[in-house]
Amino acid sequence: MRKSFSNQLKVLILEPYYGGSHKSFLKGLSTRLPFEFSFMTLPARKWKWRMRLSAPYFADKLKQTGERFDRILCSTFVDVAAFRGLAPEWVRQVPLLTYFHENQFAYPVQVKDEKDFHFALTNLTTALASDRIAFNSKYNLETFMTGIKNLMKRSYDLKLRDPVREITSKAGIIPPGMDFAGIDKLADPKRSGPPVILWNHRWEHDKNPELFFRTLIDLDKKGINFRLIVLGESFKDNPAVFEIAQKILAKKILHFGYVGSKLEYATWLKQGDIVVSTAKHEFFGMSVIEATRAGCRPLLPNRLSYPELFSGKYLYTDQNIESRLKEIILKEELLDSELAEKLTQPYSWDCLASEYTSWIYG
Repeated sequence: MRKSFSNQLKVLILEPYYGGSHKSFLKGLSTRLPFEFSFMTLPARKWKWRMRLSAPYFADKLKQTGERFDRILCSTFVDVAAFRGLAPEWVRQVPLLTYFHENQFAYPVQVKDEKDFHFALTNLTTALASDRIAFNSKYNLETFMTGIKNLMKRSYDLKLRDPVREITSKAGIIPPGMDFAGIDKLADPKRSGPPVILWNHRWEHDKNPELFFRTLIDLDKKGINFRLIVLGESFKDNPAVFEIAQKILAKKILHFGYVGSKLEYATWLKQGDIVVSTAKHEFFGMSVIEATRAGCRPLLPNRLSYPELFSGKYLYTDQNIESRLKEIILKEELLDSELAEKLTQPYSWDCLASEYTSWIYG
């Protein structure tokens, strides 16, 4: 009886920032779970406007359609409290779930401004107004709870009755499901020459490219032989270090720049031997998991979400990144395909689909 009902369950997805990891996550979710999914989405741009206005926008759209659903699933770019208040009355009786890819308490901003707390407050009221919530990592959940506690200390005479306890009671941790089919179908390349170091992260300051390239430049000066692939999405105002490093390390570079094709991206991942992250900020680390699946040996900071994903042998401190990377290059401490699969399979949809089914079904 339960399986039959699950097949008929109608789920509405609200995503005002439909792009990047949010988009790939929802595509996997909607194809791997035994529910009937409908989407209301907006392009991934102007995130502050999305957080402010997507709730009344989606509420009005839902009124226009006249449709009803058994569950509603939102991302954190939806102000769930506002949506629930403005949506048709039947929405108040339907389980509403929110998946936290990120939280605004721990999300880095370039300009410190008192108004930034309003986006964190939206995350807080969203969590309070949702029936069930899930976070993509323990780090995400813990920084969210710490942010709430710190914010409550600044709230003057407006004291809430233990919001941390209320939110914790309905919160869980479920990693984002990932589809490795595009990587798995590619043959492993024949290895020759010095190890290939891979960067496949966004070209932004929160990923700390300065430390990454400074480490490579120092190793190059010391005669350590390696090659380099630089992928990842770039923007209008890229950190200057990318252009500088491209010139200094020109003889090491196999590829330098964004690729739009998933096949080309996976092909370049397969060419790598070592994937390095120097991130100052990361709520999960999907790009590292993808590279590891492709056969890259990860070297990651011993903080953020990374200690949840990998054991200590794959971690470093900012003080020993150069010595750790040098050791891996010289000893060629690389991964074989069996170990790469073992490290990443827990984050595949094959392993996580049933957990998401139970979460949504309730």
